[in-house]
Amino acid sequence: MVRKIAYWGSTAIAAASLLMAATYLTGSEQVVTGFAKAGYPQHLRIVLGIVKPIAGIVLLLPGLALLKEWAYAGVTFAWVMAFISAYTMGEKPQVWILPIVLLVLGAVSYLTRPPSRRVNGSPSIV
Repeated sequence: MVRKIAYWGSTAIAAASLLMAATYLTGSEQVVTGFAKAGYPQHLRIVLGIVKPIAGIVLLLPGLALLKEWAYAGVTFAWVMAFISAYTMGEKPQVWILPIVLLVLGAVSYLTRPPSRRVNGSPSIV
């Protein structure tokens, strides 16, 4: 039961954060300025605004084990890069800690997922 709670709790929070990335597509001044401040091209904002919500949906849907592997890999890369970017830009800890928290939640989700959401041979906590 604890494993199930850990899986669904971590997956729900991680997926919610990924779904919120759809705001990258709004073109709001805050989002555009944030990407520009980091030195990122605006087309990256568009790409992430599309693929992050898709990854969040994939993590929540039943089945799709191989797609889930790709979603976990992709968001791990995105969160690691977000941390590196914020940290090297000299952002305050409350800014760069969020990607680390999401990375930990993603790891908990990945390691506690049920067998039906796993590709054969992929790691899990017994």
